[in-house]
Amino acid sequence: MKFLFFTHSLVSDWNHGNAHFLRGVMRDLIRRGHEAVALEPKGAWSRENLVRDQGEGAVRRFHETFPGLTSTVYDTSFDHEAAVSDADVVIVHEWTDPALVERIGKARRNGGSFTLIFHDTHHRAVSSEGDIAGLKLQDYDLVLAFGETLRQRYLAAGWGRNVFTWHEAADIALFHPTPGVEKTGDLIWIGNWGDDERSKEILEYLVEPVRDLRLKATVRGVRYPDHALEALDEAGIAYGGWIANAEAPKAFAQNRVTVHIPRRPYVENLPGIPTIRVFEALACGIPLISAPWNDSENLFRPGVDFLVARNGAEMKERLWEVLSEPSLAAALAEEGRKTILARHTCSHRVDELLAILALQGTVRVREELALREAAE
Repeated sequence: MKFLFFTHSLVSDWNHGNAHFLRGVMRDLIRRGHEAVALEPKGAWSRENLVRDQGEGAVRRFHETFPGLTSTVYDTSFDHEAAVSDADVVIVHEWTDPALVERIGKARRNGGSFTLIFHDTHHRAVSSEGDIAGLKLQDYDLVLAFGETLRQRYLAAGWGRNVFTWHEAADIALFHPTPGVEKTGDLIWIGNWGDDERSKEILEYLVEPVRDLRLKATVRGVRYPDHALEALDEAGIAYGGWIANAEAPKAFAQNRVTVHIPRRPYVENLPGIPTIRVFEALACGIPLISAPWNDSENLFRPGVDFLVARNGAEMKERLWEVLSEPSLAAALAEEGRKTILARHTCSHRVDELLAILALQGTVRVREELALREAAE
């Protein structure tokens, strides 16, 4: 089948975590014999910032790293109706322009036989509710929300029919342990500063413990204001700026521990949704210590897959334990990766997607899936 993804960007992961997951899902679909193509708008802020920050070489490196992935850049003259006409499944990400969201819905209403899906991987449903409420989703067959609490928000607000939970996951073709890499640092955190959604938490759970323990630490990410960079510098933390997602596994391998610092909107209003970096870090086999978040869907085994620190003082204690007890670090690395391999890979998510389509897809899609199953 042909899967068509309307995304903010496939090529750029500059402050754009959805690209991580989308790449993994597309690669797994292609591995199974399906066709997967992405469409991204000209002038997308993530890609524009990537090129401004890193130059055009970053775009070339994407194509070198992911040679099997295809993304077409569209402008105002692009014929979207023609693009979706030969697709079996069309998945529209929530960062897509609202007018285009509505336009693709009309194409489905006006005789399109493809299954049309809206995909939400952000907290705007609670932090900017009007943006989501204003979208025209009545012609969409399905909504995929990346957490159960987000699914419930859609259902309660009447923002779509047939809403399913579809968590993000790790692309284990990319994220896996890399033995033989020398450990040159104690701690690495890969995360963006953002819009003051976790500024206090970064100070409490990262900067202050690293400073007090005098760890050799590195931060990679973007959108750090001057006062944040000053705080990192004062704590002796090296700031490395943007890192391509494909380079993250090696960065994890070079360090002994990492942390998870969730954004406040998720902790307060959308429990059960970790960042994709949790899946990716655990897949790489690096011990992880997390600031508090409510794993309401039992995705992991807190205390087994990773440790939880309820405050900054506990974070300092947990870091010291992991760094001073090799057996504890090894157990966390092993158990965390074991849970990813059992439940949280992009292949698992493709299985879930195909199962949803087999039940709720259009007649055309259900028939094609039935034929593929019969042939296997």
